[in-house]
Amino acid sequence: MLLGVSPERAIPLPLAIVHADHTLVVADKPAGLLCVPGRGPERADCLARRVQQRWPDALVVHRLDMATSGLVVFGRGAAMQRALSIAFAERRVDKGYEAVVAGLPADDAGEIDLPLAADWPNRPRQQVDRVAGKPSLTRWRVLQRDPQRGNSRLDLTPVTGRSHQLRLHLAAIGHPILGDELYAPPAWAAAAPRLLLHACRLALPALADGPALQLASPAPF
Repeated sequence: MLLGVSPERAIPLPLAIVHADHTLVVADKPAGLLCVPGRGPERADCLARRVQQRWPDALVVHRLDMATSGLVVFGRGAAMQRALSIAFAERRVDKGYEAVVAGLPADDAGEIDLPLAADWPNRPRQQVDRVAGKPSLTRWRVLQRDPQRGNSRLDLTPVTGRSHQLRLHLAAIGHPILGDELYAPPAWAAAAPRLLLHACRLALPALADGPALQLASPAPF
């Protein structure tokens, strides 16, 4: 399988629901769609609003960047939202991502342990801050190398959940994600029509009277 991406992948896809029951809803967010409303009427359309049109009691538990696609869970009702939020905070939710990155990592797997903090003068950018940054850990594994294109497909597991963690961690070790307009050098930012980062795995513990779930969404690039 080649690691290129076709231009049509940059077009937001119709809303896809991966799982829905009386306790929660899991949607597959397309790239380019906000998770929650932004400022101004032109940024009112978002994943939460679309999900709530069908399930009015669906409440936001976590978010993906606008540029990132993949699995997002909503709790149905305040009690389930709270239970899911606690599960995320206690790291009882397993999240997995796929990304296509610049370069060919020398190792087959590794960890990135770099503290992160907001880059206030340049928001929404984040930065590595070894003094005031919060501990941040990412595990990565090579799925495929493409020497012809000079890029690689990685499986990513964020142990912590800092803002832009995967994007910044990979850029910091010299392997920025293709299509990343915030952290990739211009040539790699322009190498794909979207950010090639997708939330592909989500494993949820049994909560309330709902079942434990293991959900997957293939990367659309």
